[in-house]
Amino acid sequence: MVPYKFPLTSGNVTRFFVMFILVLLLALGFMIHNAVNSWLTEKRYAMSDITHAMQKRIDTYRFATWQIYENLAASATGTPPNSLQETRLRQDVYYLEKNRRKTEALIFGSHDSSTLDMTLRMSNYLDTLWGAENSTWSMYFLNGQDNSLILISTLPLKDMATRYKESAINSIVDARRSEMLQQANALDERESFSPLRRFTWQNDHYFTVRTTFNQPGHLATVVAFDLPINDLIPRNMPLENFQLKQDNTATSEGTPNSEEEAQNTSISLVNPNVEIASSLTSTPLQLVYRVPLTSLVFDTLRNLMWPLLANLLLLIMSLAGLFLLRHQSLRPSENQSAELDALRVLNEEIVASLPVGLLVYDFASNRTIISNKIAEHLLPHLNLQKIINMSDQHQGVLQATVNNEVYEIRHARSVVSPHTQLFMMRDQDRELLVNKKLQKAQQVLDKNHQMRQQLLQNLGHALDRPLGNVVTHLQQLSASSDDEARQDVLEETQALHRLVDDIVLLNRLETHDWTPDSASFNLQLLLDEVALEMLPLTRRKGLTLLVRNRLDSDEMRFGDQRAIRKVLSTLLHYSLTTTNWGKITLDVDSPAERPDRLTIHIVDTGAGLTVDELGNTDFPFLGETSRDRFGQASGLAFFLCKQLCKQLGGHLEVHAKPDIGTRYSINLHVPLENQQPQEEKLLEGLTALIEITVDDVRKIVCHQLENWGANCITPDERFSGQDHDVLVTDDPARLTPWSLLLTDDEMGFRAISDNQFRVNFNISSAMQDALLQLIEQQLAQEVPGEELAEEQDDAPLLNSGYYQLFVDTVPDDVKRLYTESANQDYSSLAQTAHRLKGVFAMLNLVPGKQLCETLEQHIKECDDSNIKNTTSNIDAYVNELLQQGNQ
Repeated sequence: MVPYKFPLTSGNVTRFFVMFILVLLLALGFMIHNAVNSWLTEKRYAMSDITHAMQKRIDTYRFATWQIYENLAASATGTPPNSLQETRLRQDVYYLEKNRRKTEALIFGSHDSSTLDMTLRMSNYLDTLWGAENSTWSMYFLNGQDNSLILISTLPLKDMATRYKESAINSIVDARRSEMLQQANALDERESFSPLRRFTWQNDHYFTVRTTFNQPGHLATVVAFDLPINDLIPRNMPLENFQLKQDNTATSEGTPNSEEEAQNTSISLVNPNVEIASSLTSTPLQLVYRVPLTSLVFDTLRNLMWPLLANLLLLIMSLAGLFLLRHQSLRPSENQSAELDALRVLNEEIVASLPVGLLVYDFASNRTIISNKIAEHLLPHLNLQKIINMSDQHQGVLQATVNNEVYEIRHARSVVSPHTQLFMMRDQDRELLVNKKLQKAQQVLDKNHQMRQQLLQNLGHALDRPLGNVVTHLQQLSASSDDEARQDVLEETQALHRLVDDIVLLNRLETHDWTPDSASFNLQLLLDEVALEMLPLTRRKGLTLLVRNRLDSDEMRFGDQRAIRKVLSTLLHYSLTTTNWGKITLDVDSPAERPDRLTIHIVDTGAGLTVDELGNTDFPFLGETSRDRFGQASGLAFFLCKQLCKQLGGHLEVHAKPDIGTRYSINLHVPLENQQPQEEKLLEGLTALIEITVDDVRKIVCHQLENWGANCITPDERFSGQDHDVLVTDDPARLTPWSLLLTDDEMGFRAISDNQFRVNFNISSAMQDALLQLIEQQLAQEVPGEELAEEQDDAPLLNSGYYQLFVDTVPDDVKRLYTESANQDYSSLAQTAHRLKGVFAMLNLVPGKQLCETLEQHIKECDDSNIKNTTSNIDAYVNELLQQGNQ
């Protein structure tokens, strides 16, 4: 027998949780009911105890009342007066002097000595009765003989009557007198009770029991006691909630037990309070305890706080579990059906949009499960059973002809249902036609691309030569004339020529017809050429160009020099267009961890770039470019430079901020060439005094001079009396003999006077040539003209102190000339020839200097034969000088 399993459905889970929540709520209700019932029962028993104690106190003072009236008052009548003393506090108020001070007595009204003796007797009796009590007790005796009122109390009556509580005593006594007189006039009422009262200055609650005694021929005598109840009430029951009122129900006689007293207690709901009433037997009184409903609720909640919190937590967890199970694990069937309908519609849409025919057929029931229009069109013309038999022999692929149309039919069996077969029909004729159309369209597209590339290439070549000729002629005209209009035409023509070159170069990059032409080159010479190219444009706009090479000036790199120059010049032209004031800084450095890479930063203080201009980095001419009064920037610049940097193994990043400027960051792979360390630097031993105001210019110049071996000092570092060879400054007012005036708008250097030159600090070669000429002039002034000619004819090294220096350095440089000319290392060869020329000039060897200048000219022309001949002449001249020195 299969055991019964409870089905875990959405309805069953919901019913289970609903029943659990109902049981939880019932348990909560029962718990609250029991708590309230126990609270009320506790209060009922407390009320029974309170009324029982009050009843005992009433009975006790009934007896005391009879004792006072029968024994003390009656025995005092007719007794001789004793030596009693009384003090008159004020009119009709007398204080009884006595030894024992538990109680004090006051007599109100005129009286005789018998009344005074009676008062003493009653006071002594009450001293004994109240000796062990701490509450406030008072007795009032209205004497029917002389109509006087006696007050005996545990209160300090004398102090109260004479000091600050006189009005309180008078009001209490007057109220009691009027109550007692009213009691004496009531013929049918012998005993009466007052409601609960309160001493305002002591917070004591009490009620008054009044008893009347009638005497023939005299006024009635009334005895009243103020009975306190503070000591009878538990502390958890506020005294303000108690009330003593008349009980209209009949009271039972005798001494009731605790069960009867509890039954005499009743609970009633009097909005907005709950009243618990208990009757005082043998008295027409009822003690009522009123509890506000809000207090009852708060007390119940406070007592049941933790059980209520636990039940609330269980209720929340139950509701959350019901919600999660219904909406996550056990969704309703209508939601599932809606999802299934959506999936069915999506499945039909997918099948209908397929470009091939799809048929799913169930052979067990001979019905079509899934099909589209193509399959429905071919189904009447196909024998599916025959196709299945044939496909098993041909790996599930067949070809069928329907209405002279060839179809490829693929067959597959369902893994889940063995009787379900899957057929896919593909129109072979239409597919062949589509493929032919696609091939033809691709051929047309490729032809258009080829034609466009050829058009751009031929157009560039056609425009390049005429524009080059125009630029050459305009340069010749501008050199011979300073006409500003001609200069503007020249600049515009050069801009057009650059644009054509950019178009041709970009076309070659897209057709993969361009490859880097890597060779060794000197980075400092490249920067000098770029600075010279930018110089006319910066002078025209009044901008400052700072070229700072943080590397060694003779450092050799291996890479495409023309491509790097193209990137730098293109970005500098763009930066010049966007900058109207300020400066443009070209900073070159190499990371210490990657010496094979160059990091170049071009920073300007222009107006920044727009979002459209930055979009030209990904594709040319996407957005409008910036322009100034001299022209407009090229929309090809960023895209062309990015492609060139990518071909050179690097990348380009452009960051711009509006009204602050633009920063172009270039990172290129340009390996460092292996070079032999120089034994002696060109300007070693030269001391240059640097007085340059601009901090950036001072850093550039100091770096160049220190690379050449010079010692740079500033006025702050110069000690008193220290000599210097040259002064380098950017302030014309500080010029002295043998000084260089730095500027950024000079095409190279030029002489201001015989021993002063104006030089462009951005051009390293100009700085070097100017310093060498200053050194030559200094040496020429030190040797007289006649001795100079004699030294040139004879042996100049014999009279010079530099012979040993000549022997140590010059022969090695001559050998280096042979080696570098054999390797065709023209850049290193030019540096060696320049260094030799400086040595010959310093030693005033004019023939050697002239031979070195001739060699430099041949190196610029790359004339190998003349380079070898001139090197041989220099070698022969050096050997001749060495022979003269050895004689």
